[in-house]
Amino acid sequence: MGLPNASGDLSTEVEVDAFRRLFPLRFYEKHLLESIRPDARPLGRARETTIALGAVASANGSALAKIGSTTMLAAIKMEVMTPSLETPDEGCIAIDFHMPPICSPIVRPGRPAEAAPVVAKQLSDTILSSGMINLKELSLVSGKAAWMAYLDIYCLDADGALFDTALLSAVAAFSHLEIPVVSLNDDGKIVLSEEQGLSDREPVNKEKRKINLSSVPFSLTCVLHKNYILADPTAEEESIMDTIVTVVLDSSSQLVSLQKPGGTVLAYTSAIQDCIALTRQRVKELQKILEEAISGMEVD
Repeated sequence: MGLPNASGDLSTEVEVDAFRRLFPLRFYEKHLLESIRPDARPLGRARETTIALGAVASANGSALAKIGSTTMLAAIKMEVMTPSLETPDEGCIAIDFHMPPICSPIVRPGRPAEAAPVVAKQLSDTILSSGMINLKELSLVSGKAAWMAYLDIYCLDADGALFDTALLSAVAAFSHLEIPVVSLNDDGKIVLSEEQGLSDREPVNKEKRKINLSSVPFSLTCVLHKNYILADPTAEEESIMDTIVTVVLDSSSQLVSLQKPGGTVLAYTSAIQDCIALTRQRVKELQKILEEAISGMEVD
């Protein structure tokens, strides 16, 4: 008696999957009428989010961030450099974003992903314009030595909201970052004490230290379709909806940036205001998740 029902359920499942593939927008619109999404999320709810600090042992700071299936690995390596003449009391941050073929079927081997330079530019603009890091904190000796922070972010799984997840992994990696101890060598150059065996010399900076973070930025991407706003879209939702909007707020809920790449022109500011309101709620969630990850590291 159970077999016909099982067969019928399987047949229905195949039909639904076929309808979804052939008419993805109509499939979603049927769900939107019920204010629910195919993954059972309400329209304004983000996917499950996790942060793991210290994911790369060889890095000075690192983190693995996941929003739904989208996964980013961020690692920071610190190197001593000579500061520029224009900013003798400041260090630098260099950001690179990588999308290897393993992260998505649309990324082909041997061909750079189109989204990679766009996300890298957004990350650089956001981190530097937010004032999260005071570059003067990266100075060692005025005009002679400063820190260069190389931040590399690797996309391991791309299922929508790439910028949101990449920014979260970057913020988490800087939260985990420890500035190494450096000393002067025999030539008067500043080098890492541990690498050069100069632990007996007077260090330039006395001990490993954390970097002070302020105005930490968090973001939320929304897709807009007709009168509907869907928070934290999957790759499928991004591909079929009309307009994508990304709002970046700092930890004080001040607007850092608002990005709208292409899509239809928004006729009403109410949609933007709704996206900002959703982002405010999301910032509180992300702050709590990051604080719990930091607390967990301190206990360990």
